[in-house]
Amino acid sequence: MEKYVENKLMSNIRRLRQDLGDGSDLTIRFLEIGKHLTTSVAIARLEGISDEQRLTETVIQPLIESFHYLEPSCSLWEEIQNTVLATAQVRSEALWHKIMEAILAGDTVIFVDGYAKSFLAETKGIKERAIAEPTTQSVIRGPKDSFVESIRTNTSLIRKRVTSKNLRIEPVPSLQKLQTKIELVYLKNRVNPTLLQEIRHRIQQIDKEVILESGELELQIQDKQTTVFPTILHTERPDVVVANILEGRVGIFVDGTPFVLIAPSCFVQFFQSPDDYYQRFDIGVFLRTLRFITFFFSLLAPSTYIALITYHQAMIPTTLLISLYAQREGVPFPPLIEAIIMEFLFEILREAGVRVPTIVGQTISIVGALVLGQAAVQAGLVSTSMLIVVSITAISSYAIPQYNLAISTRLLRFLFMFIAFVLGFYGILLGLFVLFAHLYSLHSFGYLYMSTKLPSIQKATQHRSVWERIFDIEKNDGFKG
Repeated sequence: MEKYVENKLMSNIRRLRQDLGDGSDLTIRFLEIGKHLTTSVAIARLEGISDEQRLTETVIQPLIESFHYLEPSCSLWEEIQNTVLATAQVRSEALWHKIMEAILAGDTVIFVDGYAKSFLAETKGIKERAIAEPTTQSVIRGPKDSFVESIRTNTSLIRKRVTSKNLRIEPVPSLQKLQTKIELVYLKNRVNPTLLQEIRHRIQQIDKEVILESGELELQIQDKQTTVFPTILHTERPDVVVANILEGRVGIFVDGTPFVLIAPSCFVQFFQSPDDYYQRFDIGVFLRTLRFITFFFSLLAPSTYIALITYHQAMIPTTLLISLYAQREGVPFPPLIEAIIMEFLFEILREAGVRVPTIVGQTISIVGALVLGQAAVQAGLVSTSMLIVVSITAISSYAIPQYNLAISTRLLRFLFMFIAFVLGFYGILLGLFVLFAHLYSLHSFGYLYMSTKLPSIQKATQHRSVWERIFDIEKNDGFKG
């Protein structure tokens, strides 16, 4: 049953204190307004998430000054709303759950004795982190600003870059109990309406109260859960979001996190660095090709070494083969165990470098890799050649721009090492076949994961029946961009 505001001031205050547990951050101030017959007013807010200075200047001070001229009458409510309150946004509200939502968001609630409704004044004032350089996607050339934890600040960075009337910033109302604010950013004249409908539908089906980070949302709305590959791109850079919405994609903003999701996404996007947009074409192609090569190095280098040493010695030049076996003399473990020891060692060092304080993180990673690696070789646990292969693998994984794709590569690397130890190159080729078959089976919001770009309106029209089957609709007008 819907609850409403009562016309008795103290009844509303008691209910408010009861619903909020009479918390220590709940601040209530009582005032008397009116020149002759005074009327009681209560101003309630939550300290810490409301702007005290703004509240004083736009609400409290005008109400105090109105004591000398305001006449209690039938038009008292309209006079307060239209004449007294100086805040930019103020509205009347009678529903109690709307009042609770407003005060929990940082707004101020004003109860007037004798009226079965209240004022909601915009006074949000949560402390925000200043806009700074990106920490996870640094570039040599390009903008140096990044998103912060405030969704409104983040959307303003997009407005700053795209001054088009077609830019839409759309809140997604949840059909469930979700309280976190989520907004979609897109260009109306370039986005596929069916894509928007699908994104809205998936977000509205989320059965959670609060989303702390966009990674939680990503897990809830991605197409396929049984894959190690990321199917939704995330970024903390406004220029990357702008570049993608210009191509017809949708930015998904979540309040409380600096990372924005981009949908749909394709495999090649995870090899793009933000500064690719600001380089010459030939340089950009070279750098992107280099990243693809490092991806396969990171994935296959240890397994290739294991296959060569275990099964395919004839493929190694004789001089090199003699040198490799000389290095392995005295090593008690087979190549697979060597590789696992060194890979786990590097994974531990990588994780430790992330978790320890920044000042000593780099030192621990470098000293740990040099000292432990050299000690392992001298102790005869691993060979020098295996140390070199694992080092090249670790360096190659750092060249992949997207951290979540690099993690996927690290997981698959162990699987390929086992296959190479059992079946040699035949196992590696079989694993690559299965891997690419899996990649081509993936979709991102109905779009093929291995496609290089979103379909144009002409292609969408020619293959209308395919897109109808993917999105389960009768008509699809495709992209206008």
